[in-house]
Amino acid sequence: MVSRRFVLWQLAAAGVAAVALGGVAAAQERGGTLRVVLYPEPQVLTSATNTSTYPGLVSTKIHEGLLKYDFDMNPQPSLAESWTISPDGKTYTFKLRQGVTWHDGKPFTSADVQFSIEKVWRVLHARGPTTFGTVTAVEAPDAHTIVLKLSVPSPFLMSSLSGYESQIVPKHVYDGSDFNRNPAVNAPIGTGPFVFKEWKKGEYISLVKNPNYWDKGKPYLDAIIYRIIPDAGARAAAFETGEGDIGFFNPVSLSDIDRLKALPHLGIETRGYSYFAAMYLMEVNLRDEYLKDVRVRQAMMHGLDRQFIVDNIWFGHGKPATGPVSSAVARFYTNDVPKYPFDVAKANQVLDDAGYKRGANNMRFKVVHNYAMLSENARTAEYFKQAMAKIGIDVELKAQDLGSFIRDVYTNYNFGVTNNFLYQLPDPTAGVQRTYWSANIKQGVPFANVTGYANPEVDRMLVAAQTENDAAKRKQQWQDVQRAVQRDLPVLNLFEMDFVTLYNKKVRGHTISADGPYQSYAEVWLAK
Repeated sequence: MVSRRFVLWQLAAAGVAAVALGGVAAAQERGGTLRVVLYPEPQVLTSATNTSTYPGLVSTKIHEGLLKYDFDMNPQPSLAESWTISPDGKTYTFKLRQGVTWHDGKPFTSADVQFSIEKVWRVLHARGPTTFGTVTAVEAPDAHTIVLKLSVPSPFLMSSLSGYESQIVPKHVYDGSDFNRNPAVNAPIGTGPFVFKEWKKGEYISLVKNPNYWDKGKPYLDAIIYRIIPDAGARAAAFETGEGDIGFFNPVSLSDIDRLKALPHLGIETRGYSYFAAMYLMEVNLRDEYLKDVRVRQAMMHGLDRQFIVDNIWFGHGKPATGPVSSAVARFYTNDVPKYPFDVAKANQVLDDAGYKRGANNMRFKVVHNYAMLSENARTAEYFKQAMAKIGIDVELKAQDLGSFIRDVYTNYNFGVTNNFLYQLPDPTAGVQRTYWSANIKQGVPFANVTGYANPEVDRMLVAAQTENDAAKRKQQWQDVQRAVQRDLPVLNLFEMDFVTLYNKKVRGHTISADGPYQSYAEVWLAK
């Protein structure tokens, strides 16, 4: 019996527990409460309109999408049991799962999918106008069929239907209301394996098992508690003492990772982040009288030692970026773009030639730098201030909680330069276009085109790449976009990020897909 249990545990660790746990081990071992160490605290609990990292950690256990994906980004059934695509690529038909209910007992139907696409994703989601921009009609011929009619083929659509990226919400809850002011965005009603129970601000978020989940026998856990711990040292201590079970997206200071992973009860996982292809960057407000000058942005890039940032602030968890598309998005990436090597003398010369003379305190002008309060963010901001001082730019640092950061930057445009990271996703039309397309300058929409960048030639290439079915032509279009954007520098792309998941080894089945932290956790279980 001991030997059998050991074998099943090993299968779970290898990411194939979903099959094994359907038998003896599931009956014996499932249950318990998973304690997730979380910071920053999410500002909302629904990701249908807010693509911030931390709401997704909670919302994807409550809400679902039409599809889910494996490690190779192959689509798998979720709320859609099956699908067909017409030969011309212009009609997508999804057969929806029957017998699914929302957490309030109402039936899930095609009307919910239709509402989510037409009234939520296309209007309020940062990437929705791109992803669903070619959809001309959303038809619901019956309660369990949804048909998307497209004006032209959309080569990236099938990679954008997960429970995080395209989260289906209940029409009967949201229809006729201001979506982002509806109480359900913070007390969500979904179809997923866990039901929202309570959010005590500043302390915890609790979810409980959905007893009516459509995937019978799941979830294995009884509950999930998200412990909100602002202090990095306290988060590390929670893992060390066994009070925290798992955390994502570098849940502790990177300086603590090596020490913690050496403890016998803890492990780290670097898989489960390939879906995101995260880019650490600085968005630049082109409305600013100084920052709107491309020569200023070029000087700033020359003044930043990106390798130093990766090695000394982020402890080697990444590599310097060359442009707006990560090398992880290999099908579209090019290194053939304008380069801005670290060169303080060059940066000063560019600013001198541009006529920005030094004045009081030997500074040329001042900019405000906004960042959300995370350990490495803070140190990166401090480095930015020091680096810019060497080229005569006075930087005022503005540390904010995540909610204030999003409000100040994306709603009020009250910023100069940000510290931030954005997901590029498996296809740049889905993940990168939103940052540079002028049609996506949408005040109040988080993680859209906040810089105000508008280049008609770039817009033309972006729109063309949305619908180009010739892979070689589409790659060329995106390589041309990369060169143009890296010339204009509305965003300073610093480095391609690597993330770690820190976990107690009793947690099994936690990373079984390319978007590990955003799995539904229906298959997670706690060993005894």
